[in-house]
Amino acid sequence: MNVNTVRYSRNRSLDPRKTALLIIDVQNLTFNDEERTRRPWFWNRAENIVIPNIACMQRECRRTGVEVLFTVIENLTLDGRDRSLDYKISGFNVPRGSWEAQVIAPIEPSIDEIVLPKTSSGVFNSTMIEYVLRNIGIETVLVSGFLTDQCIDMAIRDGADRGFYMECIEDACATESHERHINALSAFSGYCRTRTTSEVLLELSSKHSRPPRTSV
Repeated sequence: MNVNTVRYSRNRSLDPRKTALLIIDVQNLTFNDEERTRRPWFWNRAENIVIPNIACMQRECRRTGVEVLFTVIENLTLDGRDRSLDYKISGFNVPRGSWEAQVIAPIEPSIDEIVLPKTSSGVFNSTMIEYVLRNIGIETVLVSGFLTDQCIDMAIRDGADRGFYMECIEDACATESHERHINALSAFSGYCRTRTTSEVLLELSSKHSRPPRTSV
């Protein structure tokens, strides 16, 4: 087939076995009691909208066999010598195995779900996520988490450049303000399909339940 005659589109049906839900930086470092005072808009959106939506998507993705995986800000070392220069300058220092590195309890990973520690804003830059997704056979990545205009933005652009169909679940993401959230969605809209949690749940609801993924 002549590739020049193939019509590509981001508006494609989800195949659960070729789809992953990626949850970015929803961890004790980024969502805790201190953030309620320091970043009230972010905290309220995360508490009342984003985290409940991620939890709903988790349940449906697990039911239908969609791969659920996480990335968290976490050093590979205790002293953080492996962090990116930007993280060192910005003061991000989350020791390996620390409380701050753990995914928050309401959406904690199941025993066999993948958690990738990252030491930069870009999950495709400082983890082996591309290698993992290719090995599992993933084509479409549903993106959720924090922050819309930083780590979410980078994941979407980098994933698209690497040949994945990226989908931003906009009401499962948050950043510092409404304006920043909307501006980010507009800025990276050319790299992904933007959807809501309800739209994804509705599509997945038509899929049959599948047993958990196992090795062959």
